[in-house]
Parts: sequence; C-alpha cells; structure tokens
Amino acid sequence: MPSVAKTAAFAAKTKRVCDYLVKERLLKPEQVDAVITQVQRAGERVEEVVIQHGLVSEADLLKALSTQYQVYFASSEKLAKAEVARAMLDMVPHRFAEKIGVCPVVFDAKSHSLTVVTADPDDLEALQEVQIASGAREIKAVLARPAAVKALIGKAYLGDIHAFALLDRQAHAHLQSMLDVYQGNVLQPDSGELTAMRAEPKTRSRERVLSEKDLAQGPAPARPTAVPAPPAPPPAPRGDPLELLNVLVSLLESTRPDLRGHSSQVARLARRVAESMGLAPANVEAIVAAAYIHDLGKMGQYHLTAYNCAEYDGHKLAAQKTCSIPGRLLEPVHLSPDTIAATASMYERYDGKGLPNGIAGKDIPLGARVVAICDTYADLTQNPRNPFRKALTPQEACDALVGRAETVFDPNLVDLFRHTMLGEDLKARLLANRPQALLVDADPEETTVLELRLIEQGFIVEIARSPEQALKVLEKGDTDLVVSELDLPPQDGLAFLAEARKTPAGKEVPWVVYTRRQERNLAQKAFDLGVLDFVNKPAHADVLVAKLKALLDLRAPPRLSRGVSGQLRELGLPDMVQVLFHGRKSGNLKIRAPHGAGEIHFAEGNVVNALWGEMRGEEAFFAMLKLTDGEFGLDPTFQATARVIDQSSEALLLEGMRRMDEGLAG
Repeated sequence: MPSVAKTAAFAAKTKRVCDYLVKERLLKPEQVDAVITQVQRAGERVEEVVIQHGLVSEADLLKALSTQYQVYFASSEKLAKAEVARAMLDMVPHRFAEKIGVCPVVFDAKSHSLTVVTADPDDLEALQEVQIASGAREIKAVLARPAAVKALIGKAYLGDIHAFALLDRQAHAHLQSMLDVYQGNVLQPDSGELTAMRAEPKTRSRERVLSEKDLAQGPAPARPTAVPAPPAPPPAPRGDPLELLNVLVSLLESTRPDLRGHSSQVARLARRVAESMGLAPANVEAIVAAAYIHDLGKMGQYHLTAYNCAEYDGHKLAAQKTCSIPGRLLEPVHLSPDTIAATASMYERYDGKGLPNGIAGKDIPLGARVVAICDTYADLTQNPRNPFRKALTPQEACDALVGRAETVFDPNLVDLFRHTMLGEDLKARLLANRPQALLVDADPEETTVLELRLIEQGFIVEIARSPEQALKVLEKGDTDLVVSELDLPPQDGLAFLAEARKTPAGKEVPWVVYTRRQERNLAQKAFDLGVLDFVNKPAHADVLVAKLKALLDLRAPPRLSRGVSGQLRELGLPDMVQVLFHGRKSGNLKIRAPHGAGEIHFAEGNVVNALWGEMRGEEAFFAMLKLTDGEFGLDPTFQATARVIDQSSEALLLEGMRRMDEGLAG
C-alpha cells in the first residue's frame, strides 16, 4: 500500500500538471476537479487520464509540459520505433528502471552523459539516483507520457514487440470522430465525470526539437477539436479501425491486378501530406479514412481520378454518377463529415470546372484536394492503364501534377506533395537496397496482411496467384526472397519449387514455405529442395516478417548501392543523416551550396568526419546542418580512412539541433 508521503506527492503532481494545462489553455478551470476525481478513481497518472478521455492530445500535452520542465520531448510513435543498444540498458538495471520510471536511450561517450526518457523530468532526486546507478557524469531527461515510458522499458529490456500496441493514439480518436458513437453525450463536470470541451486556439512559441535516433519530434500539430467523452471510458480497442479498413479494402481490390493495393497506397500518401501540414490528428484520420474508401462502389470500366476525369468525357460522366456512392454505402457507420465531404468532392477542380457542384479553390474541402492529388499520383505510378499508358516514375508523376496545378489541383498542395514525395523517393534511393519478396499463394486473404507487414518493414512485394505467374516474376532476376504456399492448383507447390530451382533466376533464391498442409513428409521434401524454413499457417504476421528478415540477412548478400544525387530542398540534411544512419550506410556525402561546398563521411551509418571550408570535424558538420538550399551527391564506394568525430550520429544531431535552436550554428 502506498505511503502517506507518496500519496501526497502523487496528488501534488496531479494538481501541478492540471495547473500547467489550465495555464496553457488546454484545460478549462472548471474541468480540473473532474480530472482529479477520475485520477483518484482510476489510480492512473493524470497525463494518461487527460489523453485517454480526449481532453488533451498527446502532442499538446508533451509540448506544454516540456515547455514547463524546459526539456525535450518524444512522442509514443517515435519511441515505438526506437532501438536501444544493450550497452545502454546495462547502465541502468531493469528493475531499477521500472521502479524509477526511466529508460536510457543515448550515451555520449565524449561528455559521459546519459539521456533517459521519463515522465518526471522534474524529479531531480530520481534522476540523481539514475546518475549514481549508471555512473554517468550527467543525466539528460527527455519527456514522454508515462505509458510510453513503461512500454519502452518493456520493449527494450524484455523484447516485448507488442509493448506499444495499446498506445495507438489514433485508434480511440478515430473511433470517436468516425463512428460518432458518443456525439452529443456531454457530461457536466459536477457529475463527477470528464467533459471534453473545445480548447481555445492559442499561438504557441516555437518548441525545441529532440533529434535522437527515432526520437525526433517535429512541431506538434494543431490541437484537435475534442470529442465528448462517454460516461465511462470504453475498453481499449483491439485494433486500429483504419487497419481494418486497410485489410478489407485491400481484399476488395485483390481481384484487379492493376489496382491491387491502390487505396492503401493512397491512404499512406494522404497521411504523409496531412501530417506534413501539421493537421490535428482527428483531421488526419478523417482524410486517411476518405483515402481508403474513395473507390468503394466504383469498380466499373474506368478507374476514376481527378486527372483522367479532366482528360476524358467518359470518365467525367462515370464520376458524376458514382462520386456519392462511398458515403451512401457507409451511411449506417456515421462517418466523419470531413470524410464524407472529401470523397464526395474529390473530382472538383481548382478552377471550378469540376463535379458534382463546380466549386473552386479553397471552397473545395481540404480532404478532397489532398485525396485527389494522392489518388492521381498512385494511379500514374502504379496503373499502366493510366492516361500515359505506362507506370510513371515519381518525378514524371509529380511533373504531371504540376502541369495540372491551378486548373485541376490546388497548386500549394501540389508543391507540398512534390517535395514530400521526391524526398521519400530520395530516401529510398539513398538506401537503395530494399529487398524484394515474392508471395506465391492462390488465396488473397492469406497474402493481404503479410504483404502489408512486409511493406511496412521496407520490402518491395510482388504477388503471384499461380506457379506460372511466379515463374514470370522470377525471370526478371530481382527477387530476393520467395514465400510460397504448397497448395497451388493445378500444380503442387513442391513441383513448382523443383521447377523454379532449374531456372537461372530461381536456382539460388532464398525460399520459405508458408502452408496450411501439415503432412509429415512435406517438410523434409522441401528442405531437400533447399528451402530455408517451413512454416505452418496461421502464424503471426509480425513474427513471420521478423523471421524472414533474419533469414534474408543471414543468407542474401547486400545489393550494391548506386550513387544518388538530389536537392536539399527535397530532403534536408538532418533527415538525410538519419536515413543513412538507420540504413547503416557508408560513403561520402558531398554538399554544394550557394556559399560553399563540403563533405560528410559516413562509416556504417555514423558520421566520422566533415569538411566545410576551413572547418573540420564537428564544427564543419554543425555549419552544414543548417543548409536548406543546394545540391548533394552520395558516393557509396568511398571508404573513410580516419575517424575525426567520435560522437554517435544521434548525439551529433541532437547537439546540432540544439545549436540551431539557440542560434549557435556557424
């Protein structure tokens, strides 16, 4: 049972946090008593209560508290992607980390300082205990929500890959905004329950940014309009509703090879654009939902996009008849009005000559303008039956969008989209060694989730429904891994494997059998034909993908990277450093700017030297970090001969961003 002192300290901390949030206008003064009552009733931290009940978004909470505590902060999303080195964990014992509520993330050998993630960066006594336990000279605290700290400890120390599963910050907000279950059910504070009231807008000062490995948190998006909370919080959803949409729509599209995965791709693009605009999470989710459902009920002769509706009268006529179908089909679900508006108006034109209502410019709902661009880009790059009659490169597709800016598309959004997409393309080219997997299975339901998980983990995925299709894919010679079912009518999977092994392209390709057949002798026959593993269905997709990556790393040699060049406007230097770090790339990154030229040398992802004018080492790196205009070129064949910079790339970026925030960069 907690001591009186601990209970009093807990209550005092709760009151302080509430006071901070009232001061920042994230809570109304009249809401504080209801919040404290719920904290006492649930026995949870106040930070978790206000987030779970939709009173304050995680981003706004962290931003407000980090300003109060004068520390950096990291979101749950970023922490979920973080990888903590074992050497770091050894500095702070597991049980001690759980007890104090901290997780080490970065150690700077030069200054002998340890950075930890904690929900209580103001608890100096606890941080001093961490310093004593770790032997570090200095402890630097990074703020995170309490549940995220606990999840990071579970993931880092125990290897729990599902530690962050219950922290999907979009799931609950999406349920409220899309399904609208509790709309209008507002409880008054004096009822003892929480009331989600509208937060007043306020101009916020520019925050400091943490640029650790997978901890970088950009400016928080605008605060969403809160949705009234139910009398009691519903149980946490078992899955993300958007993920459910993803799977269901992917299954519907699986019968059309030219459009398979199209809506999922549009949704991914729409999320990138919406998040890069700093939209509120609820608004982002509404646009993403529209992207998933935009083609429902439109499986006719034409694939309709804003671009081809402007080109062809037949497409325009078909769009006129079908533009309202997605909203009507899902009317019983009570979708967000923003989602309905986005799907209904995605064929409007910026010049007012679109349909169904001929509205123009900013009168067209933002979601519709975003989905129209993303839908067209996905069609131009994936569908060979698009108006150009071939799949375009990202650059060609962006040029096509630019050609229709101000007539069909919002020119500002086209410009934003172009920079976002070409930046993503540059990242892929910098890594340049994404493995390509071939899934061979006659059943679309069996491949959909696995395909999505492989894509999320950086794979390029091709699907074959028959041995004949699979052999054609293998003939291209760029398959790095085959995952195949054995039940492949009319041919047996083992016969297909034996046939593939006789071809030049299939002779040595790594092969994994993933099948429902469990006859005792099948596995031995498969291994005799050289398969790496024999996995019985069903298997957890995340675990299977992790196994596939490990097998591929052990078996397949890495591809050779080619030189890559581009513009700093398309991909900033901090992002580039992180991409090369996570990809563990080596080479020489040459920078040419209007006022100088320089180089950054990488070895296994770490920056080992930098040159800028007369400067060398860290100072040269910091001077280049602020560049926003110029050209870059990566020579992956370069081998660094000297290590001038000893700091890790994470620590180097952190210090560089601190200098930029404080105006210290040269």
